[in-house]
Amino acid sequence: MIGYLASPAPTAGGTFSSPILLGVFAVLLGIGAIWAALRRRRGRMRYPETYAGSGGIVYTVVQVGCGAVLLAGGAVLVALALIFKR
Repeated sequence: MIGYLASPAPTAGGTFSSPILLGVFAVLLGIGAIWAALRRRRGRMRYPETYAGSGGIVYTVVQVGCGAVLLAGGAVLVALALIFKR
């Protein structure tokens, strides 16, 4: 119990880097999601009947939209972390 109470307090550097890293991770996930959606669309277009049956362009638009939300959210998180740093 004594060792737990004597642990050092968290540094300001550790709390500052967390939102930036989270934002960068969200941006990378967004880019990856958009790339995967476009790649999957190209693969499905080889078989038009399957492509139409699986939702067609609507499916791709929804996937790209989700990736764009991740990308934008990550960019906003990084911007806010840089603006409100202590």
